[in-house]
Amino acid sequence: MRTEFTDLDQVRAAADLRHAVLVGLDLGEEELRVPVDGALFLGCTLSPVAQRRAAAAGALVFPAIPDLPYDVYRSRLYTPAELFAGFDPDDPISYADTPDAVIYRHTRARGHNPDPLHALAERLHDHAITEALADVLPERPVAVMGGHALHRDTDGYRRAVELGAALGEAGFAVLTGGGPGVMEAVPLGVRIGVDEPTLKDLAAAPEFGVDAESIGRWIAACPTDLPTFDRPRTFGIPTWFYGHEPPNPACELHAKYFANSVREEGLLTVATGGIIYTPGSAGTVQEVFQDYCQNHYGSVGPAAPMVFLGKDFWVDEVPAAPLVRKLARGREAERWILVTDDTDEAVGFLRGYAV
Repeated sequence: MRTEFTDLDQVRAAADLRHAVLVGLDLGEEELRVPVDGALFLGCTLSPVAQRRAAAAGALVFPAIPDLPYDVYRSRLYTPAELFAGFDPDDPISYADTPDAVIYRHTRARGHNPDPLHALAERLHDHAITEALADVLPERPVAVMGGHALHRDTDGYRRAVELGAALGEAGFAVLTGGGPGVMEAVPLGVRIGVDEPTLKDLAAAPEFGVDAESIGRWIAACPTDLPTFDRPRTFGIPTWFYGHEPPNPACELHAKYFANSVREEGLLTVATGGIIYTPGSAGTVQEVFQDYCQNHYGSVGPAAPMVFLGKDFWVDEVPAAPLVRKLARGREAERWILVTDDTDEAVGFLRGYAV
């Protein structure tokens, strides 16, 4: 495994940089007198001497790509404050000038099949995000999937907050898709429980439209002083593919991707503590079977729990649960499938797997 360097002092102290990865460093004053055979320089500035040494040692140098509104080689996840930098709650339309909105417009202008330069930049960025997520994610996090269209003033939203509160009390780190609806309600519950004043404030902006002002009002209704943990426990994994849906402010960190396929596969793969499925539409159903496929073939490790929360929905309205159970018959995955209406039973089931 390659050693990664993102701090200049660490580079100066290193006695050997062979096969190391150096990310976003200004090495313009450095001669790099230590071995750099096979090193990988991502977005670094190199002095003429260092460039010659790198070339002679067979190192690979990927330069910074100009005129992009994002850092291709970033080594950390996004915070809501970073994505919404420059946003003024008293001027909701200011969302249009935030990095999140600017990056989305940039991707929209290039379409779903960008030219090779921008396609490469997006893929390098997404790989860096995957690496950054792996660096901070605790063991056996739990994911919650569900509808993005769930409004803040509904009973369903409140139940999702209650689910988040139960997961938080049980000590779980929680992953969601990072957007609105269930994806916002659950991490909110993890962080503050069922807080009536906050739910009332959120209900005043129950949904958002396609314009920046509407999205800005939606963001402004969420408090910015949510408590944090010693180590982050609420992670959003959104995508600019669905950039018309803003990332929610309730997650402490966001692993935001350009490629939705990479984002979805990654979210299901890292949820090694199990996944709770709340009622949703086609996207949620897709995630159910994508997750079960991993469990069925053991392609990413042992089968992890699949919890269908909402019997009527998952058995009768959208009968995904019976089909998953039928596919799992006689396999290890069978014992880790639960269909229930009881939040406590769902959380207890996950705790039993974590032991």
